[in-house]
Amino acid sequence: MSEKKLAGIWMDSENATVVKNHDIESAYKFFVCNPVKRDVQHGNSSEKNANNVEQTNTTKFFKELENLITNTEELYLTGTGTIQEQFKNHLAETAQFKNLKVKLGTDQKMSDEQFLEEVKKHYNA
Repeated sequence: MSEKKLAGIWMDSENATVVKNHDIESAYKFFVCNPVKRDVQHGNSSEKNANNVEQTNTTKFFKELENLITNTEELYLTGTGTIQEQFKNHLAETAQFKNLKVKLGTDQKMSDEQFLEEVKKHYNA
């Protein structure tokens, strides 16, 4: 079993599933964390307000994910669309995560169990 602290995130623009093999202290076996949901705002009166709310919600979503991957050494980041690329760029611009090794992938939505197996396969665990 790897002593490296590894994680995988499947995400789209509204949800994320995090799988990791570590807690704050040690690395052991992979498990699924509680899902992270992004707030989605509907029906703003102006485009400017809508964009501001959208950016705020995305930042909050990314911060929640950051908290789950603190101390991670390698991250497998996958999902649909371009949100995972935005998150990768966000991490690269964040001091705490700028040296994090991130590998991007593309996957359709899958169950938590399927994603857990996908992450294990990715890391040969």
